[in-house]
Amino acid sequence: MKEYRFDASAARDGLVEGIRKLAREQGFQRVVIGISGGKDSTVSAALCARALGRENVYGVMLPDGEQKDIHDSLRVCAALGIRQRTVNIGAMHAALRAATDQEAPAAKEGEFSIPVSRESDINVGPRLRMTTLRYIAQSLGARLVGTGNLSEATVGYCTKDGDTSCDFSLLGALTSVEVVQVGLTMEELPRDLVVKTPTDGLSGKSDEERLGLSYQDIHSFIRLGTCGNPETDEKIARKERANMHKRRMPVMLRPFEEGEK
Repeated sequence: MKEYRFDASAARDGLVEGIRKLAREQGFQRVVIGISGGKDSTVSAALCARALGRENVYGVMLPDGEQKDIHDSLRVCAALGIRQRTVNIGAMHAALRAATDQEAPAAKEGEFSIPVSRESDINVGPRLRMTTLRYIAQSLGARLVGTGNLSEATVGYCTKDGDTSCDFSLLGALTSVEVVQVGLTMEELPRDLVVKTPTDGLSGKSDEERLGLSYQDIHSFIRLGTCGNPETDEKIARKERANMHKRRMPVMLRPFEEGEK
């Protein structure tokens, strides 16, 4: 098995400098981040605060109705001293259900019906959140920070047009395990939030329960080529192949073959 070493402090400093470099090149000073209270948004907010100054980081809490752990999101903003705002997307979500057939059949004669789908409804949350964050970021003249990590992207545990939509992907080159390691080098962050069990906040299950995979196994597959279990390796590889469309620009169909006019 090949060897892989990760220097969390060096990665932290490299990302901070990367934010500063991008800000200089693109001419922005402010960033907007959706703060969930989980490790990814927590670490992202801390990196941006180091890079741009806490006064230039706008943390937005986006509960869908009642969010039991929203106090964790508030703790992140307080610990870092960043600007904060809460926008509840519950009414937007309810309006979308009411406008479609999710609550009661509403198709008129000649129209198709929209089946009730639990997975579709779960994915509405990230999409409404990203629309809201885009609205806020443009209003502030700020860039929208993507907080998804490489482990999630590899197995497709992300929502197209939701958390995959951003102006720059801050943690996209780090696995879930590495994000934790980076977070633990930042003394300004509450340790319990850095190591908090990841959940989607919607299904009532942890990420690993929903995936049927551990983040440690995904990390080993990415960095070492195997987690040590061929069956698990194949399961991860299948998910990666099936979800590659989420990591690429939309397919552009061409009306002619190359060389034709």
